[in-house]
Amino acid sequence: MVSESPFHDAKLYKRHLRGWLSYNFASEVFAIASLTLFMPICLEQFARDNGYLMPDRTEPCFLSTNETDGLSIAKATAPCVVKLGWVWVDTASFSLYVKSIGVALQALVVISMGGIADHPPHRKKILLICAYAGAIATLLFLILPSTSPFWLLCVPLAVLANIGFGASIVAMNAYLPTLAQESEEVVLAKSELDKHAESQPARSAVQDTDRTSDADEAEDPLLPRESANSDPDERLATLNATYNATLSRMTSRISSLGIALGYLSGISLLLLALIPVTKLGGSTFSLRLAISMSGIWWAIFTLPAAVWLPGVSSKASTPEWGDESTQRVRDGEEWSTGREILNAWKRLGGMLRWREMKKLKNTFQYLAAWFLLSDGFTTVISTAVLFGKIVLHMSPSALILVSILAPTSGILGSLIMPALQKRFAWSNIRVLVTLIVFASLIPVYGCIGFLPFFQHNLKFGGLTTQGEMYGLAVVFGFTYGAFSGYSRAFYADLIPPGEESRWYGLFSITDKTSSFVGPMVIGIIADLTGNIRYGFFFVVVMILAAIPILLVIDADRGRRDAREYVYRMTGLVADLSEGDNKSVILFDFHGKANQRWVAKQGCDNYWTLQNEANGTFLSVEGDVVDDAVLVGTKTGMKWVLQQDAMNPGYYRIIDPMTVLYVALSSKEEDPEPGTNLALEKYAIEPQQRWKFEEIL
Repeated sequence: MVSESPFHDAKLYKRHLRGWLSYNFASEVFAIASLTLFMPICLEQFARDNGYLMPDRTEPCFLSTNETDGLSIAKATAPCVVKLGWVWVDTASFSLYVKSIGVALQALVVISMGGIADHPPHRKKILLICAYAGAIATLLFLILPSTSPFWLLCVPLAVLANIGFGASIVAMNAYLPTLAQESEEVVLAKSELDKHAESQPARSAVQDTDRTSDADEAEDPLLPRESANSDPDERLATLNATYNATLSRMTSRISSLGIALGYLSGISLLLLALIPVTKLGGSTFSLRLAISMSGIWWAIFTLPAAVWLPGVSSKASTPEWGDESTQRVRDGEEWSTGREILNAWKRLGGMLRWREMKKLKNTFQYLAAWFLLSDGFTTVISTAVLFGKIVLHMSPSALILVSILAPTSGILGSLIMPALQKRFAWSNIRVLVTLIVFASLIPVYGCIGFLPFFQHNLKFGGLTTQGEMYGLAVVFGFTYGAFSGYSRAFYADLIPPGEESRWYGLFSITDKTSSFVGPMVIGIIADLTGNIRYGFFFVVVMILAAIPILLVIDADRGRRDAREYVYRMTGLVADLSEGDNKSVILFDFHGKANQRWVAKQGCDNYWTLQNEANGTFLSVEGDVVDDAVLVGTKTGMKWVLQQDAMNPGYYRIIDPMTVLYVALSSKEEDPEPGTNLALEKYAIEPQQRWKFEEIL
């Protein structure tokens, strides 16, 4: 049993965790029941109820049996097409095209809301607004019969529901890194790490030396490669590794628990929806009713999240919600939604610059793999139901059973894989690659269905019978359940703290961009070939292509780079004031000469820092004492550059004579431009950690 930590508010943490899990329970029902099963079938049936049989395109595809119930009895098994404007579209492709439109618009919304959702008081608002917008859109399906002349309103309703779900999930995922950081195990590991770091004296040798610069000092690379100044502390490194491992494990555990609860909610609703769908013979009305039931469930179980998730009132009482070294929270009176939307698009462009991508190389490598994986998995999900309905001629009740088996198996996958990982000490990368290999076997199995041996001789295998669909649902569910938890948790380790919504937004954009491509390609394949089975070849390529990318990711380096990351266009840097050409202050980055410093190491291994604008050195005017303000002087002080053991990408700048550290004079979490630099005694706070960046 882990002892209670004085820094951990267990009651408050459990409240936040329950709020987050409750939204998993509320929202995943839409993904499992509506988005995966009922929505594709319902949209296809809306189109079929208004379509005509090929090749003449004069005979309706369905007979009307009840005007309020919609059209439900097929007249023939010939291909069915519907006319949209002047274009005839296959009814299966219609469903895929609607989904493509939805995910494309969802990406636009997610980009725009990234900066707003990173502002803690607005994150909860964004989640609730998007959740209820999506829930209401699903409810409105109940009052839109397929016989209505306005049946095409199903398109904006489906798109709005898709947008609401996707945008709310981005806001929900943004809570995940902080939930892991505030778990009791992680808090205790961090506390032990901090205590040990605070107890460590400066390791640099203090030598009697003149404070003026030596004439024979030579210019070296910006940072020391190896010297007595940066001797590593093995105990500190061990504690740091323990903290990282604990954080990764808790992130995966929380994520997997959310996936399991989400699947449980989806299964529960599918069992409820099975009653009306079976009783009404799988009519269009029964499908609309099932979609509306998911909207009711979504709306009701979002209420606990609205109560328990942290919002405006929690900010002052729970400063843990946001990393103190990176959080960029503006005061309420300065907030502007329009400006944040504009800045979100500017920031996206900046994040995708090559310079920024190099800083987070492993993060972007994972996003590249995620693009392929999400496309493969999403395409399997979105086309499986249509494949079962159109190719295998499965009834709606049979498809519901398939959709129940998959998430049921997914619960097992999301709970069993973390246990196996712990038992065999597998890395997250190894778990993901294993799951991907298993997932790729499913579309491969579908591809062999083209072989005449399976179609004519054996009449079984290659996904040519309905019974095989049930078995593959179990395999895919187990794999996808585990994959969903690990993909989200692994990404949490690779994103900069304090910018969770923005980076999970990019994660979602990558997902939705590929999800837009996959169904669109499958739709085109179905239109050109008349056989949706050909899409399996596309899926196999997309899934397997991700494995080489995943294998070159350095998770430890990626985690470190993310914690050290400072977005250059908005970062504050050491600046020689242009006002008096003397004061050294913190200021917004603009790249001029007064923000560039030349680091030179002398033969005594000490360093000087000279400003490029006027040649003055970082120094103190007067006595070198605690709280002395730093300025630019003609004669430079000598400094020790000590690599920070907790964050190796940062350095501490130390005066070797007094063992005082260069720090910000302000202790605010979000220092304002114009803050002076000063000398201080050692402190663990990030105000004493500096990042050196080479200017090319």
